[in-house]
Amino acid sequence: MSALGVLGERGDERANRATLADMYSPIEPYDQGMLDVGDGNQVYWEVSGNPAGKAAVIVHGGPGGGASGNWRRYHDPEAYRIVLFHQRGCGRSTPDAGLLETDLSVNTTRHLIADMELLREHLNIDTWQLLGVSWGSTLSLAYAQQHRDRVSEVILFAVTASRRKELEWITRDVGRIFPQEWERFRDAVPVQDRDGNLAAAYAKLLADPRTRDEAARAWCEWEEAHVSLDPAFRPSSRMQDPVFRMTFARLVTHYWGNDCFLSEEDDLVERVGLLEGIPGVLVHGRLDVSGPLVTAWELHRNWPGSELVVVDEGHGGSGMQAHVVAATNRFR
Repeated sequence: MSALGVLGERGDERANRATLADMYSPIEPYDQGMLDVGDGNQVYWEVSGNPAGKAAVIVHGGPGGGASGNWRRYHDPEAYRIVLFHQRGCGRSTPDAGLLETDLSVNTTRHLIADMELLREHLNIDTWQLLGVSWGSTLSLAYAQQHRDRVSEVILFAVTASRRKELEWITRDVGRIFPQEWERFRDAVPVQDRDGNLAAAYAKLLADPRTRDEAARAWCEWEEAHVSLDPAFRPSSRMQDPVFRMTFARLVTHYWGNDCFLSEEDDLVERVGLLEGIPGVLVHGRLDVSGPLVTAWELHRNWPGSELVVVDEGHGGSGMQAHVVAATNRFR
């Protein structure tokens, strides 16, 4: 455990409820493009900030969540070379995973790690800082454990490790807190599939042109339900966009239905000791019922030298922003 231990929001005046005002001013990329990563996939990337600055890469959530321009605002643009990319199949990357003809068999965690390495080489970066949120924290941990010599620091918030018990929690067990919403979620799949892998059951519905639209809507309604305990929660306008909804639902169910393509031997929490010597900051919400605090706590316990910051927020709440910016400032 770090010397700082666990910093609660009430015990740290710097953790006052944050807004976008805690972040840097909006900036635009100075370079961008599409990277051919093979398998017919083109990955969108962009770079902003200082071309001669310290490299940092943004690893967005989802899977399939994409990243907005606000992601450029966590780093000092005078100190950092800020790399943002959209993972295979989502955002500006092509082909869109929401299309029935898109081959998802070449969209796995292994492929995403390889894409990140190809992008690092394409941009001629030796080492970079990882900033990941939610699913992006899982992908960041997987990348760092495979390519630790390419990582300077790791900053994660709304932390997940995508273990089977986490996926079972978010698709089934958290229904104890939202029983009505969960029953609607469960009952949207055929009766014979309701006691099994619900994400895989939804993936089948999303691959059928007769059922995919209703399945995408039902999946995203459940996503909105289990993140709603955050005090600042507002329904996401993106979930009302049928194109985004389909892309997001197809990728999430594809990954979750396959245990995020991580075997028991790939347990990112058990293996995180491999990152000893690499500074790590974990920021998590005590009110996060989508991804309970225990995952961040276990990572912190197993990662020598890491720091854990706990705020009274839900999944990815705005109170985390000030802590993330403070971490990037410290490492610049």
